[in-house]
Formats: sequence, structure tokens, C-alpha cells
Amino acid sequence: MNRPDRARTGPARPGSRSGSLPGHDDHRRTFPALEPLGGEEAAATWWGHAWVDALEDMALDQARLLRGRAYARGGNVAAITVTPGRVLAYVHGSRPRPYRTEIRLRTLTDDEWDDFLAAAAARPDHIAALLDKDVPHGLAAAVDLLPAPGDLIPDCSCPDDGYPCKHVAALCYQTARLLDQDPFVLFLMRGRGERELLAALARRNATRSAAERTTTAADAPMATVPARAAVAETSRPALPPPFPAPDRAGRPPSYPQAPGAPDPLALDLLAGEAAARAHTLLVTGRDPVAHLTQWQDAVRLAAGHPGSGLTASTRTLYRDLAAASGRTPTDLARAVAAWRQGGPAALAVLEEPWDPPAGPFDRARPALIAADFPPFRPWRNQLASLPQPPGGGAPLLQLRFGRDGLWYGYESDPDREDWWPRGTPDADPVGALTSFAGG
Repeated sequence: MNRPDRARTGPARPGSRSGSLPGHDDHRRTFPALEPLGGEEAAATWWGHAWVDALEDMALDQARLLRGRAYARGGNVAAITVTPGRVLAYVHGSRPRPYRTEIRLRTLTDDEWDDFLAAAAARPDHIAALLDKDVPHGLAAAVDLLPAPGDLIPDCSCPDDGYPCKHVAALCYQTARLLDQDPFVLFLMRGRGERELLAALARRNATRSAAERTTTAADAPMATVPARAAVAETSRPALPPPFPAPDRAGRPPSYPQAPGAPDPLALDLLAGEAAARAHTLLVTGRDPVAHLTQWQDAVRLAAGHPGSGLTASTRTLYRDLAAASGRTPTDLARAVAAWRQGGPAALAVLEEPWDPPAGPFDRARPALIAADFPPFRPWRNQLASLPQPPGGGAPLLQLRFGRDGLWYGYESDPDREDWWPRGTPDADPVGALTSFAGG
């Protein structure tokens, strides 16, 4: 993550002024180096956990995260400076000179801050919580206050090209501790200092209180209606037109990770699925997944989640979905490959052999021979290439004929028949094989 064109400065001096001192710059706070992390968790509050989750979800290498946590535990992170949209520190690594490390994230717009202040001023308990250095879940959900996966942009002067490198990971873990101690650090990252935010909130609250007092003073005595007029038959006005449907489903809030609480990834997945399903039903009047079986829906969920079971979060997802369906993670991974190949029809081809009638299936083998493919042996709706001699090296090929009239390609290692979906379905068997076998 080396950036040679960046102007570099030395690490902050140990005596630099903390942002909590009187007269400090409201848009720049410098915190002395924290004590080594020790054996405790990287975060204690739910918003601190959300910060750590955003780091760990963007990481492409779990080993670098472990090194970063070890650097944080060892006290390798020097003083941390927070300004709108940026967290900066010098991190000591294996070389004598520390590395200039920073994390950037988007600042909120004026309209987003207006929404946040309106939500905070609407409830006195929200104001009390902020003054007590607490962030209510409902208030954080009013705007995208907490970072989501992909919101954190790392940068470091080290030569490591990891994403993120261990120095950025160490800075993230120590920043989570700052957020635990003072959530106004998070607000500063998003663009507003503590004094600026509290002053705006005080003005908003005073205006709201004055408006409520004016409304109460102007209230007229409640109007009465004679009973005879209330029960008299009258024509009712037409119902107003329905509100227009939103352009897309809403984004679920961030969920905390706490002992004994449900898994945040599972909650986020369920909430996101429910929102998308409700939006489709509202717009089209049709439930897109009501016809699916439990197994088909589990495969659909896994296929729609990025990572293909490679990251820690998707490995957990695959494991839980497979266990709930009575299958193994390998079964689920194979089914996901079929689903991405052609949806429910491709999953049926993977799991349901059948006997096709005479016609297209019988004409497939002559067509493959004419296209210079090796001989294929038939079994029900499947055509498989003959096993290779020991040391042949070429992968085994297979075609499966679906009830929809399409051919689906499969491939296996040469030394065993372990078939996995490959290529694009095609009405022509030669085309289905050529899409992945290079025939």
C-alpha cells in the first residue's frame, strides 16, 4: 500500500493536545497513543463492533487482520488524529521508521445531517443518550452513520499491497476503542464536531419546544357533533390514491454483535431479503420466492450472497444454510454453481435424473462426434465422456438434458467422477460444451 507521491510528516508528538481539551479545533482531534489492547475484545459497544465488522468484511486476507490485531495488542499504534472523513496515525511495524497509515470514509451531506438532527430532536431520550455518550440504534439508522462493508478506504505508506494491510487493521482496531470511549469521534469522522453538533441540536430542540408551546396556546375548544348528524347516512369521499412505490427496497440497519444475541450476518440477510421481497410484492403484486421449496430458497440465498463461501462470513452462511436443509456445505456449493448456471431449472437438472423421449437427446451424440468431441456414453438424460487412461490429464466432460429442452454442461477431474456445473445452457449440445470446454 505504498504511496510514494504523498508528502509525509513525522508521527504526532507525545505531548500533542487532545481534542477533548478546552479551546480545541472542533474539526480536528488528536488522541494520545492508547494503551496496548491486551486480551480484551477489540470493541465493547455495539457501534464499536459495527466499525470492526466493516473492517473485517472488507478484508481479503484474514492473516493480515490477525497481524493487525497483534500490532494493536502490542501498542504499535501511535497518536491518532481524527478529522472529517479521515483517521490518521503512525504505526510501528518491522522497520525502524513507522508507517503513515490512514482510513478514509464519506462525510454526510447537509441534508443527511438535517435528517439526523430531526430524528434526535424528536425524542428527548435520544438527546439524553447522546449527552451520556451513547448512540441509540434508532438514531444511527436515521442516516448511514455507521460504516457498511466497502465504506472504509485504507491507505498506508508501507510496501504491503494487502487490502487492508496489517498497519491499517491495527489502526482500525484501536479506532474502535476510541469510538467506545466517545461516539462523538464517529460524528467527527462523518463531518461534524462535538460542539457544532450539540449547538445545532440545542437550536433544533429550542425551535421545536417553542413551536409546541405556540400550538398548545392556540388550541381552540374541541368541536362537538350532534349524535343525529354523526349517524346520518352520507356519501363517503373516494379513497386517496396509494403512495407511489419506492425505487428500491430499503437498507436494513446495522445489527450489534453481542454474547447470546442472534448472528448479525443472519439478521442482516433476513432483513434485506424481507425488504426486497416486500418491495417486489408491492410493485408487481407477486411474491418472487413463494413457490420455492426450503432447499431451493436456501440455494437462492447462498447464490445471491457475494463470496461463494470463501470469506469467513460466507463460510458461516453456507454452513448454517446447509445444516438447516440437512445437506453438507459441499452439496450447497455444488447447488449454488447450478443455480448460477440457470436458476431452478439448472438445480433440477443437477438433482433429478429422468428419461427423455426420443428426439433431441438421440441426435446429440452424432452432433458431438461431428464436432470432433470424444465419444460420450449415455445414461438416462446424461451424456458423459469416457474415462481417461491413467495420466491422461484431460478433464471429464458431461452434458445433461433438461426438461426445458436445454443442454447443461458439467466437468470433473480426470481421476474421479465428481461433476460440477460449467458453462452456459444451450439448446445445441455442441454450443453447451463449447461455452466452457473450448471445443
